[in-house]
Amino acid sequence: MKIEVTAFTRTKEGKGASRRLRTTGRVPGVIYGAGKDAQSVEFDHKALLRHLKLEAFHSSILDMTLEGAKDRVLLRDFQMHPWKEQVQHVDFQRVDPKKKIHMAVPLHFMNAEISPGVKLGKGVVQHILNELEIHCLPDDLPEYIEVDLKDLELGHSMHVSDLVLPKGVEPLPKVKADNASVVTVQVPKEVAVEEVAAPVTEITAQAPEAAAGAAAAGGDKKDGDKKPAEKKPAEKK
Repeated sequence: MKIEVTAFTRTKEGKGASRRLRTTGRVPGVIYGAGKDAQSVEFDHKALLRHLKLEAFHSSILDMTLEGAKDRVLLRDFQMHPWKEQVQHVDFQRVDPKKKIHMAVPLHFMNAEISPGVKLGKGVVQHILNELEIHCLPDDLPEYIEVDLKDLELGHSMHVSDLVLPKGVEPLPKVKADNASVVTVQVPKEVAVEEVAAPVTEITAQAPEAAAGAAAAGGDKKDGDKKPAEKKPAEKK
């Protein structure tokens, strides 16, 4: 995917100048590298924000035009406003076609739905890495790296060494040595709802409630069992 960026020469520098520049719909930036002096530039905010929303803009060689001259550059850094959708500053690095570059390239995961771990084992795919740090010549830089999951079994993982990288592309030495897991298929965590039976306690005596009930019943019975008082015969006068 070829992306073209237009830059304009920036003459005024400093915090105040940058703040005023942003109010006019421009973004301050800088271009450096490839044995040339760093140059202060500015960009149209709307166009730059639109580019920043593209994945390829962050991991591809870009064609930058400045005053009629063209450079191949990489996006190296950008700052956003804390709460507004506003780009505050952006840095680009010129590319030397004969020198290897270091980039973090996004990973695109494919065929998860037909992998044995998902289709047969009902597993869940977990992405451990979403990008890979690589180095290569500028012309060999891929827009992304495909990760094919078609053979991934349940409970198994793919590591950096399992990835099929494009020609001329290699992981950084440290990344290669670590050989970290990239993706795995795990058994889904199911929350089983179990009925918990109330604990059975051996009863060795009558429960208080029952005893109270029995006492009440017994009390009523005693009252009921009392013989009525005998009436004394009336005395004859």
